Amino acid sequence: MVTCFHCDLPVPRGLDLTTTINGHEEPMCCYGCQAVARAIVDSGNVDFYRHRTAPSPTGEELLPDFIRQTQVYDHPDIQKTFVRSAGEHQREAALILEGITCAACVWLNERHVAQLPGVLDVQVNYSTHRARIRWDDTRIKLSDILQAIHNIGYSAHPYDPQQQQQAFERERRNQIRRIGIAGVLGMQVMVLSVALYGGEWSGMDAGFKTFFRWIGLLLTTPVLLYSGAPFFRGAWRDLRNRSPGMDVPVALGILVAFGGSLHATLTGQGPVYYDSVVMFIFFLLSSRYFELMARKRSAETMEQLSLALPAMATRITVVGDNEKKDLIPLTELQPGDTVLIKPGETVPADGTLLRGASSVSEALLSGESTPISKGPGGHLIGGSINIESPLTLRVEQVGLDTVLAEIVRLLEQAQGEKPAITRLADRVASWFVGTVLIVAAAVGYYWWQQSPDNWLPILVAVLVVTCPCALSLATPTAISAATGSMLSHGLLTIRSHSLESLARCSHIIFDKTGTLTFGTPKITRIQCLSHLDQRTVLAIAAALEGPSEHPAGKAIVTAAAGGKSITASDYKNFPGAGISARIDEQQW
Repeated sequence: MVTCFHCDLPVPRGLDLTTTINGHEEPMCCYGCQAVARAIVDSGNVDFYRHRTAPSPTGEELLPDFIRQTQVYDHPDIQKTFVRSAGEHQREAALILEGITCAACVWLNERHVAQLPGVLDVQVNYSTHRARIRWDDTRIKLSDILQAIHNIGYSAHPYDPQQQQQAFERERRNQIRRIGIAGVLGMQVMVLSVALYGGEWSGMDAGFKTFFRWIGLLLTTPVLLYSGAPFFRGAWRDLRNRSPGMDVPVALGILVAFGGSLHATLTGQGPVYYDSVVMFIFFLLSSRYFELMARKRSAETMEQLSLALPAMATRITVVGDNEKKDLIPLTELQPGDTVLIKPGETVPADGTLLRGASSVSEALLSGESTPISKGPGGHLIGGSINIESPLTLRVEQVGLDTVLAEIVRLLEQAQGEKPAITRLADRVASWFVGTVLIVAAAVGYYWWQQSPDNWLPILVAVLVVTCPCALSLATPTAISAATGSMLSHGLLTIRSHSLESLARCSHIIFDKTGTLTFGTPKITRIQCLSHLDQRTVLAIAAALEGPSEHPAGKAIVTAAAGGKSITASDYKNFPGAGISARIDEQQW
């Protein structure tokens, strides 16, 4: 079996892809691996293959750290899949940021990237963790932007629906494990705490009290070190960047409560708060899990548009006097190619209709439920569906240049733009944390002087109660969930202020009836204009429309189901005009 030199996966039979590496033609399993291998060789890093200790990731699963080192993302062949031209020397790309936990993280990334020379615009969407960056390719390279994001403690890689879902799933599994550890051990700590609280009221032997405290310490430590680790990492990153986010007061509250409890356990003096530590971690992790699932559902709804295009296309090439039809990946389609679109298939790209006539459904793109008749010279939009007859299309726009891609960009822009309420939350969150820390320090110092026995619980209460979780998370999550819900009902939000404006609307005006219909016609009444009865007329119409994919034809077939059955033959379809067939030696 021949394996790929780059990723070590099997090379499909009949596929002849190679790349010259160290003077030898090495086999490749896909065009992605071939492009990456060529980029590595062209960038002068061919020694990578000599010194690597394991097969590389596939071309579709590139690791950001490796790409930053070899600057593969700067290669034009790689950029074709996720970078679009936004003007002369201007480039625009969507990136996924990993490590975002609050509005302060968004603010830090936007400010840091915007300060890079050559970066023209940057917008970070908290709900989807997606950043849209526009830069001058003559002044800064994409690899420099990725490295700058990495330097402040975050990870960035080009947006890819599959990678985003994998990141969501990876984060979901990690959170479930952390919540599980905190929940299981937290319940045991709560049982011990009930015993300790009861002992304070009714009396408890000093030996049992000390024993329960040490058991509480033993059970709380794994929760602190494992389940609470994300808060400590986030707080350390924020402090290192001198931009405190909501993880800072959370981490301080947990550490102060645990530290005070540890001191009380070692000295035997004062109360312990192990139950507060484990429950606070458990509930905060649970809230972040629900917030993650809301973001995941919103992202999945957004991806429905991106996945409207087919994965493969039938390309027609002329060989001598014959036409050759090849099924190729959509990524290989180029402007000028000719493709065949069979009935029921999705149009793979924008272009001009060369041959054939048929009805095309553009409901996903325009909201118009009624199929539109198309003939030679007509324009087809990628993502629309061919209903009746085969069509031959000349491709004019592919990938990021299609109408569908522009619609997706408008949606991303709407979610990336921050309405007034979100901008207010960001502004408040940026200084709120610092104010909370100052107030907590002042309160702790005051009670240390006035009542040393009460300073610890009061300080922890100030840090925990004033945690800006709701302020930082609720606003963007609510907007994202609402936008995703609207999209699932066919409403595209392309302005950031739409949701706020809807709250003040008193009337809605629709420009056409097509936006208010379901797109699935039904037979409501049959009017006979001949001697035939309604049952026979419906059966004849159903026989004629049997092989049709047109919504009206399907409605007739559905209405006739269970009734009189008639067989037709010699079907002839006339796009835009109707259908003809022979029934009992009579042409209908």
